[in-house]
Amino acid sequence: MSAKYFILFVQLIALVKVGAQEVDPDLIHVRNRLDSIKSFKADIMMDVDISFINMPTKYGKVSYTRGNGTKITSNDFIMLPKRGLDLTMEDIFKYPYITVQRGVQEIGGIRCKVLNIIPTSEKADFSIATLFLDKLNNRILKLEVSTKKDGVYTSFLNYKQKKAILPSSVEVQFEVSNVKIPLRFLGKETKVDKSALKDEEAKSGKILLQLTDMNVIL
Repeated sequence: MSAKYFILFVQLIALVKVGAQEVDPDLIHVRNRLDSIKSFKADIMMDVDISFINMPTKYGKVSYTRGNGTKITSNDFIMLPKRGLDLTMEDIFKYPYITVQRGVQEIGGIRCKVLNIIPTSEKADFSIATLFLDKLNNRILKLEVSTKKDGVYTSFLNYKQKKAILPSSVEVQFEVSNVKIPLRFLGKETKVDKSALKDEEAKSGKILLQLTDMNVIL
């Protein structure tokens, strides 16, 4: 066992010892609320903040139907990373998991309950996730996911309306070195600094998404 995976193994054992439970009751409320969504549609505006990519704002549409997942359509881009628009958290809740309470942390002036989600199935594509729950409004404000193949993603979800079930904007942060970017999919008028791209230093990137004309069917 490599040092990296040994450390992760020790961390998971420690988490289980400090109070793992089947599923946290507050998370059940959040999940039930998301599960109530039968479908939704919205227009999206995407901006990329990556040091070696100069890309104008892109536009498209996102749609979701329960059982068929999320689909993105656009004339000149393909969403990257896809996890950024998993607004119903289907990938997180797809397989069995346990939860561990990690205290309370403030996000944007809101006290959030912090939970670790540890999948108990090898089929899950992530090893551990951390959710920051707005208990008052039963929704997720921040999500950190350690994937098995694509590194760590951190998503910040912002809501225009106090009781909105889905966010109006999402910021996704990730390590560029862990993502295979299909540059041909970034669309027209996108410029790539190839010399900077070859730099071996780890680079962080952001994808900023604005969602408008949201239509949610419960």
